[in-house]
Order: sequence, then C-alpha cells, then structure tokens
Amino acid sequence: MKVAPSRHPSRTALPAWVAVLLLAGCASAPSLNLPQVAAFDAAAQAREASVSKQAALEASPLPSQWWQLFNDPTLSALEADAAGNLDLRAAMTRIEESRAQLGLIRTDRRPQLNLDAGYTRSAISENSPLHNLGAPTAAYNTWSLGLQAGWELDLWGHLRQLESSARAQLDAAWYEQEAVRVSVSAELARNYLLLRGVQAQIALLEDNRRIAKELLRLAQSRERNGVATRQDAAAAKAELAGIEARLPQLQHEQDVLGNALALLLGLPPRELDARLSDSGLPAMPALLPIGLSSDLARNRPDILQAQARLRAAVADIGAAQADFYPRIGLGASLGVQAFQLSDLGNWASRQYSVGPTIYLPIFQGGRLQQKLALSEARHQSAAIAYQQTVLRAWHEVDDALGAYASERAREEQLQQALAQNEVALEIAQNAYREGTADFTSVLVAQRSLLSIRATLLESATASALSVVGIYRALGGGWSAELQPFAMVGAGK
Repeated sequence: MKVAPSRHPSRTALPAWVAVLLLAGCASAPSLNLPQVAAFDAAAQAREASVSKQAALEASPLPSQWWQLFNDPTLSALEADAAGNLDLRAAMTRIEESRAQLGLIRTDRRPQLNLDAGYTRSAISENSPLHNLGAPTAAYNTWSLGLQAGWELDLWGHLRQLESSARAQLDAAWYEQEAVRVSVSAELARNYLLLRGVQAQIALLEDNRRIAKELLRLAQSRERNGVATRQDAAAAKAELAGIEARLPQLQHEQDVLGNALALLLGLPPRELDARLSDSGLPAMPALLPIGLSSDLARNRPDILQAQARLRAAVADIGAAQADFYPRIGLGASLGVQAFQLSDLGNWASRQYSVGPTIYLPIFQGGRLQQKLALSEARHQSAAIAYQQTVLRAWHEVDDALGAYASERAREEQLQQALAQNEVALEIAQNAYREGTADFTSVLVAQRSLLSIRATLLESATASALSVVGIYRALGGGWSAELQPFAMVGAGK
C-alpha cells in the first residue's frame, strides 16, 4: 500500500546566507515505508468467488449511506439523527484538541514579537560594595519600553518534524471520528433491525395465539358434544398458555432495543417509542454494492487512522534525531530606557540588541538517546498496529460475506419448509373437524408451523443483520471523498 503524497504546500527554501550555517551530516527525516502486510491474494480471490455466487452482490462503488438500501424511512431518519451520539461528539472534541495542538506547534516556527514595558524604583544598600566605591544610596526610578523579536531557524527540521507529527495526529483524530461514525451507523441499523425482528415475532405470536384460541374453542365445543375428551381441551389450553408466556419476554426485548436506539442517539429512555411503532422487518435489498477488493484500505477509516498514526511516529523519530544538533535562532530588541518618564521620548534613551543565539546539547546523561529509542519503539508499535488493523479488516470482510451467503441459503430452505408445514397444519385441522384424526396431530402440526415461522423470522433478521455486517466490515457509513483538514484553521 502506498501513501498518497502530502497535500500540504511546499515550503520556501532557506536563504543562501543561512545555508552556510548548515553542518555536514545534518539530520534528515526517515522515510515512511508502510509495513508489508502478508499478501492477500487468496483472500481477495475468495471474496470475488463469494461475490460471483451471490446475485445480489455487485462490485460497484460502495454507498456512503448504505442503510437507504433497505428503503425504510424510519431507519433513514434515525441515521440522520446520529449526530447526537455522545461517542461521536466526544470524537469531534478530540479533533479540536488535535487541531489546537497543531496550531501551538506551528506558532513555534514563526517569528515571535513581544512588547515589553516596565517601571522599577530601586536603591542600593549603604553596606554594598558599590556604595563603598562611591555609588549613591538614594532611591531612583527606571522606566523602560521596547519590542523584542525572536525566530528559531529550524535548520535541522526539529520543529518541522513536530509539525508533521501533529498534522498526522490530527488526521488520525479525524479518521477516528469517521470510524466512530461507521460504528454508530452500523449499531443503529443493527439494533433497529433486531427491534423490527422482535416486533415481527410478537406479531407472529399474536397470530398463533388467535389460532390457539380457535383450536381451544373447537376442542371445548367437541368435548361438550361428546366427540372429544377433556384431554384435547387441556392440551389446547396448555398450548395457548405456552404461547402467551412468551409475549412478556418479547415485549421486554422490544423495550430494551428501543432504549438502546435512544441511547445511541443521546436521548432518554422511551423517547423513541412513538417513532418505533410496528412497521415490520424491512425487505432485503435487491442489490448490494460492495466496491472492489482494492478499495478496502481506502474505505476503512480505522486503516487510514492507523496509517496516520504511523506517519506521526515516523515524524517523531525525525524530531528526536534533530534534537542531537544545534538550535540556531535570531533575536533582536529595540526600546527606550530612562530614569524619568518624560525622558522616554528622547533619542538618547534608545537601546537595542541584535544577534544570533545557538543551543548545542553536549552532555545530558543519555536523555537524547533514550528519547530517540522511545520514538523508534513507538514507531514499531504503530507499524504492528497498522498490520493488525489491515489483517482484522480482511477477516471481518470474509466473515461478513460468509454470514450473508449462509443466511440467504438458510432462509431459502426455511421458506420451503414453511410452505410444507402450512399444508400439513391445514390437513390436520380439516381431519380433526371431520373426526378422522385426533387433536394430537393438530397440536404437532401447529407447533411445527409456529417453530418454523419463528425460525424463518430469525433467519430473515439474521440476513438483514448480515448486510449490516458487510457494510460495517467494508467501512460504509462515511464519505471517503472528504479529506482531513489538518491545514484548515490551525494557523489562526
């Protein structure tokens, strides 16, 4: 994977007279060589094979708002309100922190200009050596006013590398925000689909309760007419009680999922109950654009975040290396000083100074060596984190595509089983009404139908969740066209 060239403008070359100050062998920033993650040819081929087997998957550009594929207005509205998520808002504040840090470092590279004014009233001791030499001990005033300027030349790139590190950290903070956005979008869709699945289970249970009540009425009628035993009626009552016993549990799950959605949007409990009234599980999208295998690193903000942190670690090494070399600055001051305030305007009160300054570390007990070793260790850690992020991304994509394929195949088989169970129940009910079969066959057929319907709903929910898993793994939910704004506003 190659790193895109810097988007920041090139800097003006140093004047020729400054170049003579450069010493031979000055520090240079290390180059950024991204760690080579193991070849993913096999994984990419497996992905393409999985895509080719699923008619709904197509290698077209990844949609940033993938949840709209479900064509569910309520889901789209919830996703639009995701800006209230507290994790996302916290990530935004970390961007502002990083932007301010970059601004502070940039100020160190610019000339500094300060205004200095002061007043003192002084007197020397009668026992001081100066008085013994004839200096008067009377108190006197001193007034001063002036400007002071300074500028570090940064010939060996210490400040430049610190700025590069801060800029990369700002990029990382921006990508972290987008990674949180991807996660929040996926969690919203996941909890919403789970909620709709539970609501569908409740509706199914209500239908089965009506059927159970009808069977109980039929069994009681046949018992009164002497064509059935009390056992049939008791079995029908037990079946009805078992169905009704599941309703409170499902209703509690519905409340929990509704509150989970409210929490994701930064809202109090029960705030979304009116908006989340029953509307059924959304239909599966007919087509799922999943992009190209080569786009994975560009679409996953966590990969880009790890890459930005790696760039910051490289820049920190450059700054640590530059610490071994002298720091050269230019300083100047211009002002006036007088014993009387009225004399500050006199030309004779002027004072000034101008000249270079140099700081050369000679012996610091190994502090600079350890600082460099620390930067190099952090670079290695960032490289490993980058490798882990890319590897995890490939695993997540492969697992998500596998889950989608298996759930679609399972749902197809369950649809066939449902059709056969509906026929079996209808035959058993007709035979019981005609008196050619006992009530046990009806209960068995009803339980089988209830079980297969519930299983089919679980599979339909799992299929919808597998779509969420695919787009979470692919990094859907943000716009890759937007770029970090490390260069925007930080210099103000």
